[in-house]
Formats: sequence, C-alpha cells, structure tokens
Amino acid sequence: MSPKADAPLTLTSGDELKLVYPQVEARPEQFAGLAFRHLYLQPMDGPAREANTQAAVAYCLAHPEWRLSLQTHKLLGIP
Repeated sequence: MSPKADAPLTLTSGDELKLVYPQVEARPEQFAGLAFRHLYLQPMDGPAREANTQAAVAYCLAHPEWRLSLQTHKLLGIP
C-alpha cells in the first residue's frame, strides 16, 4: 500500500507500506503503528530529489523499522 496525504487510509495492515517522503501531511510517524510487515520510505521525485533522498536515508538510519525504497529506473535515467 502507498498512502497519499490527501486520501483516506483504507488499509491498516498488510505486507508492505511504501510512503513517499517527505510529505508534510503524511509523516512516517502516522503509519508506524499499523500492522504492516515492511515499512518503506521512497524519496519524493522532483527538483529536490537529492535532498529528499538524503532526508529519507537519515530518517531510515534514525528509525530502523523503516527501510529505503528507490525507483531504480529513475536513477538510471529510464523514463
């Protein structure tokens, strides 16, 4: 599941929760207590992608229950 800041939460358990990071209205703390087997942070794409990646890495290091997820095709320049 990949929750969005502007949408109601419909699932509260499952295998994976992948959260685009950062989102002011969807902070990881809001989802950490849900019953998902794996929690992933994916840096938000766009002009601030490098800063968002650094922030996501820092968050994962400080909160080891979260793991980093990357869109490899974007890193390789594949549309």
